[in-house]
Amino acid sequence: MSSDKEGNYCSVCGGIPPDEIRIRKILVDGKETGIDKLDFILDDVARLGLSGDAEIIAELLKRVQVFNYIPTKKADLYAQALLKEYRAHLQAGSGATH
Repeated sequence: MSSDKEGNYCSVCGGIPPDEIRIRKILVDGKETGIDKLDFILDDVARLGLSGDAEIIAELLKRVQVFNYIPTKKADLYAQALLKEYRAHLQAGSGATH
């Protein structure tokens, strides 16, 4: 068993514990796609107070890619889907407003 200093790992496989996985499905190119930690990412980006779409998209993609694979050929489609989710997140009042 690992100590707190080593992080939180599954005691069976040594990977991410199942209760730490936070996947939400969004539509990317008309297909349901799971994005891990999306709500956490949307909250973080909202707190930055970015105003331009290009800045917001760049930050969303950078953070989403930490936890999820984004195919290079579909990066623009992911960008548009993430921006749409970001705007909905702000309208719902889930994130910080600027």
